[in-house]
This record gives sequence, C-alpha cells and structure tokens, in this order.
Amino acid sequence: MADKKKVVITYGTFDLFHRGHQALLERAKALGDYLIVGITSDGFDRARGKLNVKQPLYDRIKGVESCGAVDQIIIEEFKGQKIDDIHKYGVDIFAIGSDWEGRFDYLKDYCEVVYLPRTKGVSSTALRHGITREVNLCCIGENYMVDRLISETRYVSGIDVTAQCAVDETGTIVKAKDAGLLTTPTSMDEIAPLVDAVYVSTSAPFRYQIIKDALTHGLHVLYQGAIALKREQAQELSTLAKQNHLILMESLPVRWYPGFQRLRLLLQSGVIGEIKDIDASFSQVPDFLDMTNIYEGSLYTMLTRGLLPAYAFLGIEPASANLFCGFEDDFCTWAKCNLVYENATATCKVGRGVKTEGDMTITGTNGYIYIPAPWWRLEYFEIRGEDLRDTKKHFYELVGEGHRYMLNAFSEYCNAPERFTVVEDRLHDESIMLAGLLEDFESGKRTNLSNDAARFGGGETVVIKQEEVDTGII
Repeated sequence: MADKKKVVITYGTFDLFHRGHQALLERAKALGDYLIVGITSDGFDRARGKLNVKQPLYDRIKGVESCGAVDQIIIEEFKGQKIDDIHKYGVDIFAIGSDWEGRFDYLKDYCEVVYLPRTKGVSSTALRHGITREVNLCCIGENYMVDRLISETRYVSGIDVTAQCAVDETGTIVKAKDAGLLTTPTSMDEIAPLVDAVYVSTSAPFRYQIIKDALTHGLHVLYQGAIALKREQAQELSTLAKQNHLILMESLPVRWYPGFQRLRLLLQSGVIGEIKDIDASFSQVPDFLDMTNIYEGSLYTMLTRGLLPAYAFLGIEPASANLFCGFEDDFCTWAKCNLVYENATATCKVGRGVKTEGDMTITGTNGYIYIPAPWWRLEYFEIRGEDLRDTKKHFYELVGEGHRYMLNAFSEYCNAPERFTVVEDRLHDESIMLAGLLEDFESGKRTNLSNDAARFGGGETVVIKQEEVDTGII
C-alpha cells in the first residue's frame, strides 16, 4: 500500500455469515491496519467441489460487509490467485482459520502466514443442516456404480446413504450381501419408512417396476441407465412422478459437471455460430465382459450418456433417428445412432468389446469445439476456428468421480421439488425418447451389421505376382 499500512488478507466462502466469521475477521483485522477479504465466486466453489454453499455470491458479500472490520473485498476466482493477490496488494500477512493449519505454509515465501483460532460451537455446515433437511437414500443394487455413488455422498452435505438392498435374477428385492453397516431391507414396504429416496442401479428389465413401486410409495428416485424399455412405460413413470410431486432423475453425472454447464452456455452464446453437427463416441473394452447377458451390451449401458450432447445442445425431437448395430451372437457390441434435425445432424457411437477414440466434435458455422477423450469428463476443451493460432483453451477441474455435482442437485431438488419443474419436462422427455429408441432396437427397427470380417474389394482373392514384387510395384 502507498501509505505503508500493514496489509492483512484472508479468504473464505463466508456462507451464511455467522458470529464465527465475525470473530475471525476481527482477529485478522487486529493483526494489521488494512484488511482485504477474498470471497470465493460461485463458479470457483463448484469447480473445486464445494457444492453445499447455500447463498449466492452477492448475499455472501453483503454478509461480510456487515462485519464492519473489512476495508476491501475481492473475489477469488481461480486456483493460484492468492500469490497474485499478495503481490498485487502488497500484502504483509496472510491470515486463515486454524483448521487449515499447515495447508498454506507455501505462502511464507511471499508474506507472513498466521493461523487464527476458530470460534467453537458454530459453523456454516451446522447452519446449513438447519436449513436443509437431510435426504436419506437407499441404494437398490450391488455393483461398482453403487459403490462409487456411496463413496461420493461423503462429500455432499444434505444426502446420506442409510440402506442398501440387492435384486435377484427375477427382479425381486433381496438382502444385500455387502452392505456393511447399512440397513438391509428386503421389500419396498420396508424401504419406504426408512428413507426419502432410492437410487436404482439394476439390470434394464427390472428398472421400470422398481421405479414404479418407489414412486407409488412416495419416494424420490435417482436411477442408473434408461428408465424403461418402452415409451409407454417411461411416459407412465413421468406422469406418476409429476402427480405425486416427486423427483425422477437419471443418474447422469456429466450433465451437472462445471465443464458441461459452461460448454452449454458458450454454445448458447453463439461462440461457434449455429450448431450443424455433433459427433460423440463412448466405448469400453473391460477386463471381463459377460456376453451371455445381453443387457450389458452397448445400447443398454451406454446410449443415455452417448446421446446426451445431442439432446442437450440440439433438442430432444429429431426428425429421424436411425440405429446401426453390430453383434456377437445376441450381444450388441457396437451401435451407431444417427439423428437428423431440421438444420443439423448428430452421431452417437457406443461400444462394449469394441474400442474407438472417445472424443467429441461440435461443428458450427463460425468454428468448432473439440473435446478430447474422455469427452464425458469435460475437464478441457478447445474452441477452434479457421486460424488455429486463435484457438481458445478452456480448463475445468473435476473433483472426485464427479457424482457429487449430480448428488448435490438431487438433494436440493428433493428439499424443494418446485425448483425441479424448471428442468423436469426436459429430463422426462429425454427419458421417454431414450426408452423409445430401445423399444425400436428390441422390435428390430435397426440396421444389423454383418459380423463377417471386412475383405478387400468385396471378398475376391488378392493374387500377388512375383514380377510385381521384383519391380517394386508391391
């Protein structure tokens, strides 16, 4: 500072400003003459996985301003900004709560670092729990997707997995074998009194009936994969959820990622002009693939994720949708879905037991966007034009497995179902369209690819003559 005052800086989210925040800022101000407070932006909080913030940035700024001890407020928008701010504002002391002890010692190369004691008995987390009721969740299924979701709930306040059950080969709910300390109900009648919502991760043929039973019992539903195998069934579930004011949402984490949300906004702003084509691929060659179970095939397990970009950016009502499928016996290893809209096209390619580059290209009239594999993590993408020297690179950090962004949205919607109406129709319409595509697939409305090996020139024998080798022609 030009007047040689001792400058102190501190940072925080300052959600639901309380007396603990007040005391911390007063202690920080007492260390010097001029106190600068950096408040995290909404986007930065989401990017670093802090998903339980209840107040928007404007309200949090007002809370800090009410303290009376702050001389200047700045916004923290990116990782690494603290060092820039220390240089920019001539900071003498960096102060932070003692619960961060040691985490900011690297700043000692730039200024003095002081860890301040926290006020006991008060926290933003506790206040949030007073505002938002905890959503108790039962997981129906035993697989790696359930394990991943349970792990991610530990990072989201407002939702807690309290029960788990399995489903046998007939689609009947049975006791979970590996539920640990969780309650293990064996019917929807037992599940309903214990929880507010269920997560359904079962084989495709059983999903419709289990979701219907959960909705009938007054439970919110988060489900993995296509909602049903028939249009009529999907429409029925949508109507049932709306009539009972219940949340019915597919577990598709990428929809809620910071990178995906930003990509949608950029496309809406016309950054590449009018979208003309979307080409996305998603494939796996797992260590073990049970090809005796047709419901582990590419269409049943991957189509919802593969079609998300087309539905999200071009709409859910293409003029036509055509399926091209490859099989090993009855197991669909490869599928390509071509969507034709009035002014654009989209291609989704999915494979299990077949491998391709898992990238995505969005073509526009003024440029294109390229997302490298795996596009579904959307941590990085490029906006490109005619001159590649003008390429704009975008980075968005994805925390953990990504489920926490979706779980945070699901928890908030369960607590305030009226907010879900903003996205409800679109999500339900997507689920109905997807169920319709699977119904077409099962009814034979598709083009089946031969599983014969590709051959040169339509299969004629290729004869190589010795003189062609001698003369270097071959």
